[in-house]
Amino acid sequence: MITTPLDSAELNSKEQYVFYHKMVDFVLKELIVRVQQQGLCNHQELLIFKQYSDLLLYSIEAMRIKYMYDDEDNMKVDLTDSGFPNYLEFRYLFNDLELRNQYLDKLTDTHTLKEEFLDTLLKKKQPVKRDRLFQASSIVYYKSVNQQYIFNKFVQGKIVEAPKNSNGEHLTSWSFYDVSTNRPYICYMYFNYEGNRIMDQKEKIYQVLKESADREMSLDTMAYHIDRKLPEIEPKHIKRIDLGPFHNVFAKDENEITHAILSGIAQKDIPLESYAFSVKIDEVFSGDTFREGNFFSKQTLQKWSEVIKQKYVFAPHRIIQLLHNQVPEVLHKLAKQPIQLADFNSPLK
Repeated sequence: MITTPLDSAELNSKEQYVFYHKMVDFVLKELIVRVQQQGLCNHQELLIFKQYSDLLLYSIEAMRIKYMYDDEDNMKVDLTDSGFPNYLEFRYLFNDLELRNQYLDKLTDTHTLKEEFLDTLLKKKQPVKRDRLFQASSIVYYKSVNQQYIFNKFVQGKIVEAPKNSNGEHLTSWSFYDVSTNRPYICYMYFNYEGNRIMDQKEKIYQVLKESADREMSLDTMAYHIDRKLPEIEPKHIKRIDLGPFHNVFAKDENEITHAILSGIAQKDIPLESYAFSVKIDEVFSGDTFREGNFFSKQTLQKWSEVIKQKYVFAPHRIIQLLHNQVPEVLHKLAKQPIQLADFNSPLK
């Protein structure tokens, strides 16, 4: 894995961070609606997709509060083929909240801080100092942010009954934030189990997924590792959604869509708040089986199909027109024509 300073870059001002957070929040909420409208997930998958997206939105909002008035530190963003916060930011959030009580004990109590603010604003007619505002935002952060809702490096979903006409009887899901791409991934596995109580296998399934499917890799490789480590179940269909890159004014990569948007902004053909969002969906299905191992310990494994790879681009109408003019060959490789999202109207001042 090659990392550069752009994998953990800082934006230039607090105003840019306000703009960035509003944009990410807006685009992810738009994306959830369009994924549903376009039928990229079935109903059960969509419910799961929303749950993981909510965790991601919650975590990024927590970062906004955490750094709002902090002059010494800023949230690190990956500006290369991501557009999301560096994965370490999620770890910092999680670790921070482990020590929330210790931090709260060191902060000025809420009542005293309120009295101080009122005295400064109403009696002294002066603005509140930034270090005191940071104290206030820290209190909000430590009192309101719940650690269990932070998007961790690996988030395990429950085992549920699969929808009718699925490739398996059971469905489980998980999500992970890859440390090399700094992007979130959402995964689904449909599988069969010949035993009577699938919940007896729950902990083992969860452990294998956490050990073998917590990073970006070829999906058929992931499927093989899961199948080999879980001889009691039969994985039948694995689906992975890769969220990103998020192409916007802050991006600094060689992606052709990013380059087209940045060029359009530089030439004032499109506004500063222009964006596009890429999504990749990979799927594999099991078919025949084969035996692996020596004479004394053979194991039956699934033969997996070629990975079905589908790419999608979501963008406002004006950006879709720009991409058709600037990079038509990129759009020809998509699973369908670019999917329209609403304009983001919060210009950077």
